[in-house]
Amino acid sequence: MTDTVLAQLAKLKTTPTPDLKRQWRDLFETEPPPYNRRFLESRLAYRIQELAYGGLKPATIERLKALGEQFDSGKVDVRSRRFDNRPIAGTRLIREWQGVEYAVTVLHDGYEWQGRPYQSLSAVARAITGTQWNGWAFFGLKNRRGQA
Repeated sequence: MTDTVLAQLAKLKTTPTPDLKRQWRDLFETEPPPYNRRFLESRLAYRIQELAYGGLKPATIERLKALGEQFDSGKVDVRSRRFDNRPIAGTRLIREWQGVEYAVTVLHDGYEWQGRPYQSLSAVARAITGTQWNGWAFFGLKNRRGQA
Protein backbone atom coordinates (compact mmCIF):
# COMPACT_ATOMS: atom_id res chain seq x y z
CA MET A 1 0.00 0.00 0.00
CA THR A 2 1.49 3.26 -1.12
CA ASP A 3 -1.16 5.53 0.43
CA THR A 4 -0.43 7.29 3.68
CA VAL A 5 -2.07 5.89 6.78
CA LEU A 6 -4.49 8.84 6.89
CA ALA A 7 -5.47 8.29 3.26
CA GLN A 8 -6.07 4.59 3.90
CA LEU A 9 -8.27 5.43 6.89
CA ALA A 10 -10.25 8.01 4.93
CA LYS A 11 -10.89 5.51 2.11
CA LEU A 12 -12.54 3.04 4.49
CA LYS A 13 -15.74 5.14 4.65
CA THR A 14 -16.29 4.96 0.89
CA THR A 15 -14.95 1.48 0.19
CA PRO A 16 -17.68 -1.00 -0.81
CA THR A 17 -18.30 -3.73 1.78
CA PRO A 18 -17.03 -6.59 -0.43
CA ASP A 19 -13.76 -4.67 -0.80
CA LEU A 20 -13.58 -4.14 2.97
CA LYS A 21 -13.94 -7.89 3.41
CA ARG A 22 -11.18 -8.48 0.87
CA GLN A 23 -8.97 -5.99 2.73
CA TRP A 24 -9.77 -7.84 5.98
CA ARG A 25 -8.50 -11.09 4.44
CA ASP A 26 -5.30 -9.33 3.36
CA LEU A 27 -4.60 -7.62 6.69
CA PHE A 28 -5.76 -10.28 9.15
CA GLU A 29 -5.21 -13.41 7.03
CA THR A 30 -8.60 -14.75 8.20
CA GLU A 31 -12.17 -14.62 6.95
CA PRO A 32 -14.01 -11.45 8.01
CA PRO A 33 -16.52 -11.86 10.83
CA PRO A 34 -20.24 -11.54 10.03
CA TYR A 35 -20.58 -8.21 11.82
CA ASN A 36 -21.81 -4.89 10.52
CA ARG A 37 -19.89 -2.53 8.28
CA ARG A 38 -19.04 -0.13 11.12
CA PHE A 39 -17.28 -2.95 12.97
CA LEU A 40 -15.26 -3.88 9.87
CA GLU A 41 -14.26 -0.24 9.33
CA SER A 42 -13.14 0.29 12.92
CA ARG A 43 -11.14 -2.95 13.14
CA LEU A 44 -9.52 -2.31 9.74
CA ALA A 45 -8.65 1.23 10.83
CA TYR A 46 -7.00 -0.13 13.97
CA ARG A 47 -5.12 -2.81 12.01
CA ILE A 48 -3.82 -0.32 9.43
CA GLN A 49 -2.47 1.86 12.23
CA GLU A 50 -1.13 -1.14 14.13
CA LEU A 51 0.86 -2.29 11.10
CA ALA A 52 2.17 1.21 10.42
CA TYR A 53 2.97 2.32 13.97
CA GLY A 54 3.14 -0.91 15.97
CA GLY A 55 0.67 -2.58 18.30
CA LEU A 56 0.29 -2.64 22.04
CA LYS A 57 3.41 -3.09 24.12
CA PRO A 58 3.80 -6.55 25.69
CA ALA A 59 3.50 -4.99 29.16
CA THR A 60 0.14 -3.47 28.19
CA ILE A 61 -1.11 -6.80 26.85
CA GLU A 62 -0.11 -8.54 30.08
CA ARG A 63 -1.83 -5.84 32.16
CA LEU A 64 -5.05 -6.23 30.17
CA LYS A 65 -4.92 -10.02 30.62
CA ALA A 66 -4.40 -9.57 34.37
CA LEU A 67 -7.39 -7.22 34.56
CA GLY A 68 -9.49 -9.72 32.61
CA GLU A 69 -8.52 -12.49 35.02
CA GLN A 70 -9.54 -10.32 37.97
CA PHE A 71 -12.93 -9.87 36.33
CA ASP A 72 -13.58 -13.48 35.31
CA SER A 73 -11.32 -15.49 37.63
CA GLY A 74 -9.25 -16.68 34.67
CA LYS A 75 -12.18 -18.37 32.89
CA VAL A 76 -11.61 -17.44 29.26
CA ASP A 77 -15.07 -18.64 28.16
CA VAL A 78 -16.67 -16.12 30.54
CA ARG A 79 -14.54 -13.33 29.09
CA SER A 80 -16.10 -13.58 25.64
CA ARG A 81 -19.71 -13.92 26.82
CA ARG A 82 -22.15 -11.08 27.25
CA PHE A 83 -24.44 -11.71 30.16
CA ASP A 84 -27.48 -9.97 28.76
CA ASN A 85 -26.96 -11.10 25.12
CA ARG A 86 -27.93 -7.61 23.96
CA PRO A 87 -26.11 -5.90 21.13
CA ILE A 88 -23.44 -3.48 22.34
CA ALA A 89 -24.64 0.04 23.16
CA GLY A 90 -24.25 2.27 20.13
CA THR A 91 -25.08 -0.50 17.66
CA ARG A 92 -27.58 0.55 15.01
CA LEU A 93 -30.16 -2.04 14.03
CA ILE A 94 -31.50 -1.51 10.52
CA ARG A 95 -34.74 -3.09 9.28
CA GLU A 96 -36.70 -2.47 6.11
CA TRP A 97 -40.43 -2.75 6.61
CA GLN A 98 -42.95 -2.22 3.81
CA GLY A 99 -40.41 -0.33 1.71
CA VAL A 100 -39.23 1.97 4.50
CA GLU A 101 -35.88 1.59 6.28
CA TYR A 102 -35.94 1.92 10.07
CA ALA A 103 -32.84 2.47 12.23
CA VAL A 104 -32.86 1.78 15.96
CA THR A 105 -29.93 2.60 18.24
CA VAL A 106 -29.06 0.29 21.13
CA LEU A 107 -28.63 2.20 24.39
CA HIS A 108 -27.12 1.02 27.67
CA ASP A 109 -30.58 0.73 29.19
CA GLY A 110 -32.88 0.24 26.21
CA TYR A 111 -33.31 1.37 22.61
CA GLU A 112 -33.95 4.61 20.76
CA TRP A 113 -36.02 5.13 17.64
CA GLN A 114 -36.85 8.56 16.18
CA GLY A 115 -35.39 10.25 19.26
CA ARG A 116 -37.70 8.38 21.64
CA PRO A 117 -36.47 5.82 24.20
CA TYR A 118 -37.96 2.32 24.38
CA GLN A 119 -37.42 -0.37 26.99
CA SER A 120 -37.56 -3.28 24.53
CA LEU A 121 -37.13 -4.10 20.87
CA SER A 122 -40.64 -5.50 20.89
CA ALA A 123 -41.97 -2.06 21.85
CA VAL A 124 -40.05 -0.53 18.93
CA ALA A 125 -41.36 -3.18 16.52
CA ARG A 126 -44.91 -2.57 17.77
CA ALA A 127 -44.48 1.21 17.23
CA ILE A 128 -43.22 0.62 13.69
CA THR A 129 -45.75 -2.02 12.60
CA GLY A 130 -48.77 -1.32 14.78
CA THR A 131 -48.93 -5.04 15.66
CA GLN A 132 -47.40 -7.39 18.22
CA TRP A 133 -43.94 -8.58 17.18
CA ASN A 134 -41.07 -10.27 18.92
CA GLY A 135 -38.51 -7.46 18.60
CA TRP A 136 -35.58 -9.87 18.32
CA ALA A 137 -37.30 -11.64 15.41
CA PHE A 138 -38.35 -8.37 13.75
CA PHE A 139 -34.75 -7.08 13.72
CA GLY A 140 -33.25 -10.44 12.73
CA LEU A 141 -31.56 -11.14 16.06
CA LYS A 142 -33.68 -14.06 17.26
CA ASN A 143 -31.28 -16.79 16.09
CA ARG A 144 -28.36 -15.08 17.86
CA ARG A 145 -30.13 -14.31 21.14
CA GLY A 146 -29.48 -17.66 22.82
CA GLN A 147 -25.85 -17.81 21.75
CA ALA A 148 -23.10 -16.80 24.11
